[in-house]
Amino acid sequence: MGPEGQASHCQWQEQMSRYPDCPLVFHPQGERIKDLRGSWSRACKDAKLADKIPHDFGRTAVRNLVRGGVPERVAMMITGHKTRDVFERYNIVSAGDLEEAAKRIDERIAAKTVTNLGTTPLVDGIQPAVSR
Repeated sequence: MGPEGQASHCQWQEQMSRYPDCPLVFHPQGERIKDLRGSWSRACKDAKLADKIPHDFGRTAVRNLVRGGVPERVAMMITGHKTRDVFERYNIVSAGDLEEAAKRIDERIAAKTVTNLGTTPLVDGIQPAVSR
């Protein structure tokens, strides 16, 4: 287990020792959060992430999963999206995505393009036809 795993394991052990009957991951002193807005605002401020909304992180999660090669159906199960329509609203395409796609296409074409600058070899005295 790496340092991150050890830290989260220690945090979980501490939570279980202090709030053994609390099934919640995020809570103020073992109580349910009644209004998410205040807690969300404080958490964003503490993390130095001003003006973020929960949907921002949902979009980031979907983008990271899809761009990481996770099949969309699996990504939908992870994020809890039940319909493709809603999932696609989170799977936002940016200008950078389009540039990356164009770059990949250019690289693929360049790798497959063979320039014939010389003559073709004779096979059994016959020069093969070259399509142009």
